[in-house]
Amino acid sequence: MKINLKLRNFIIITIAGIINALGVTLFLMPVKLYDSGVSGLSMFLAQMTPEWMSLSLFLVIINIPLFAIGFKKQGPAFTIYSIYAVLIYSLGSWLITDVLPIDVNFASPLAGSDLLLCAIFGGMISGLGSGMVIRFGGAIDGVEVMAVIFAKPLGISVGTFVMIFNVILYLVCGFVMKSWILPLYSIVTYMAALKTVDFVVEGIDRSKSMMIVTENPEAICSMISEEFRQGITVIPAKGYYSDTDRSVIYVVLNRFQIPKARNLIMSADSSAFISISDVADIYKRAG
Repeated sequence: MKINLKLRNFIIITIAGIINALGVTLFLMPVKLYDSGVSGLSMFLAQMTPEWMSLSLFLVIINIPLFAIGFKKQGPAFTIYSIYAVLIYSLGSWLITDVLPIDVNFASPLAGSDLLLCAIFGGMISGLGSGMVIRFGGAIDGVEVMAVIFAKPLGISVGTFVMIFNVILYLVCGFVMKSWILPLYSIVTYMAALKTVDFVVEGIDRSKSMMIVTENPEAICSMISEEFRQGITVIPAKGYYSDTDRSVIYVVLNRFQIPKARNLIMSADSSAFISISDVADIYKRAG
């Protein structure tokens, strides 16, 4: 079996693992906020167990078996990148908490004991690390592998599985700690991390697709092509109720081009039907 691994990916994932460790150990752990997924579970278990059972230890003993279980579904390259990311994250966390001269026992070195600041910046920084790992072929949290394996048999989406896991984690933390302040702030952390991951993986200039149902495709295509120099696909169609011939135009633009495109379309065909959707990734073979 040929495994296509890239040195660039390992370099980026190394940086990402360190970033993730910085976000968790400098902002979340000092004030006892929880990350999401296995990372959050590891933080909770580290609080509930003897001192030698650290965050770094739980990250390894929980995450690596999960990535090994998901080997068949995700493939060898993904598994290797992911295990490497977890090891870097674990090593970085250990260095910051136990080796480097940084006091992270009672408050964040940067945000003090301000829970909101710690939640937002901890989530954003850990989300930046997680998003970089995902973008370069791996994952830093084994709950995503669990979601891929178990979500479909349970009849739910991967995103829903991850959300349910985190809700259960925060509920358990609340009952065990007999306080809901930290779990509620941890939800802020989760949302900040989630939005940051989306930003890193999909980019700032996220594309949008337009589907236009029209009786005047030539004029619309001519305007869009001349204005944006963008490839366009025209699909023959027929209205079900009207039984009239129409065309469906498909084009991908960036979000800044959408308002102008919409105005051009309506000027060419005021009765056109326009549907606009987000596009996460675009792949095009060269040549």
